Amino acid sequence: MAVKVRGKNIEVTQALKDYVEKRVQTITKQFKTVGEITAVMRVEKGKHIVEITVPASGIVLRAQETSENMYASIDQCVEKIERQIHKYKTRLMKRKYSNFKDAAPAPLPEDSEDVPEETGEFKVARTKNYAMRPMGVQEAIMQMNMLNHDFFIFFNAETEKIAIVYRRRSGDYGLINPEMA
Repeated sequence: MAVKVRGKNIEVTQALKDYVEKRVQTITKQFKTVGEITAVMRVEKGKHIVEITVPASGIVLRAQETSENMYASIDQCVEKIERQIHKYKTRLMKRKYSNFKDAAPAPLPEDSEDVPEETGEFKVARTKNYAMRPMGVQEAIMQMNMLNHDFFIFFNAETEKIAIVYRRRSGDYGLINPEMA
């Protein structure tokens, strides 16, 4: 188990590193394969913020917690990931033992909102690269929920094309299958 502990605006002591490694051991026991676990600790305006990312067996678990104490933030973050693991495993069991077929994806929005024209250059604040693996729509929605994101880009195993799932304001989900114009 590799644990990478980094600090922003804080010097990470050996005691903090040891504590993180001890706390994430419970997480690693739940999966067959676990990638490099990343823990980022930072202090902003007196608040201690911890963000832990765990790539494990085809999913990525991520949690971020803030408190007045770094150790409390670590504990809360690990507890949040443990709840995500429980939720993920419960969904897998429900899917394994249920006989329902995948529901049809929600219809795509027909109205396109008018975007005001802007002049000048746009600034790209952050660029991310990640490896995609084929997955179904239900698994992509589960992954999006685990990451607590509003959308998720994935390689759809059924269509063998890149697709996007997103959370709609009404609470249900949408699926976008991009095509070249």
